[in-house]
Amino acid sequence: MKIVLYTALALLAFAGNSILCRLALGENAIDAASFTAIRMLSGIVVLAIIIQMVQPRSKVTSRGSWRASFMLFLYAVTFSYAYVSLETGVGALILFGSVQITMILTGLLSGNKLQLFEWVGIIVAFSGFVYLVMPGVTAPSLIGFILMSIAGIAWSCYTLAGKGSVNSLGDTYFNFLRTFPFVIILVLVTVQYSTISLEGILLAVLSGGIASGVGYTIWYSALRGLSTIQAAVVQLLVPVFAAVGGIIFAGEVLSLRFVLSSVVILGGVSMVIIGKYLYEQNISRKT
Repeated sequence: MKIVLYTALALLAFAGNSILCRLALGENAIDAASFTAIRMLSGIVVLAIIIQMVQPRSKVTSRGSWRASFMLFLYAVTFSYAYVSLETGVGALILFGSVQITMILTGLLSGNKLQLFEWVGIIVAFSGFVYLVMPGVTAPSLIGFILMSIAGIAWSCYTLAGKGSVNSLGDTYFNFLRTFPFVIILVLVTVQYSTISLEGILLAVLSGGIASGVGYTIWYSALRGLSTIQAAVVQLLVPVFAAVGGIIFAGEVLSLRFVLSSVVILGGVSMVIIGKYLYEQNISRKT
């Protein structure tokens, strides 16, 4: 039950990030770089407070890694810039669709062989992405699509890095802390283009301190009880949560293209995951 609760809370945090980011950037309450910087800094501050309260620094045994930190920053900055032009549900669909495909391809490159059913699933999923970005009235921005796809790749790398975490709070805190140099560089490069309002700052703080800092700590805790397949499957729920949140909080309209592409993309990824599970079950029965 603890793993189920952690997973549910983490998924709500992921969807919350999409909603908060879209509310801030879609309404021009803040620029993407400032949102990213405040989001990361808020995460550092909130996690520092939490870790001092429940886990004194002298007892922290896990300290994350520079690789995970860079992937966290890369995800955050491309995520923000992508939401300048993408709607909430579409952005989450592209993000977590690319996460699943990246995790599948990572397994393939690691030597895992795919069965015919799994290959069909990959082709179906890619077809859904092609349909999503085809020219048309409701097609998303191509730049937004590319940026969010990069964010998905970075997030999948960050998720895979967390599979071996034995101290989710310590790892998450130090991963956030190591993004500080990247944040400073980002601020120095973009400060002349900054557009900040009180509303934008508040949304960025909520995104960084609660949905990201606390949410990612919970996600690393949940990963200890989830297999890679289970971790991939549950994240497919995020675009649905985000789309509903976008309709409720941002007044967005659910387009037919989004619904159809969601079915195709998530269906294709599910085929791969289910096919892999059935194959492993079949092997285990034979042995």
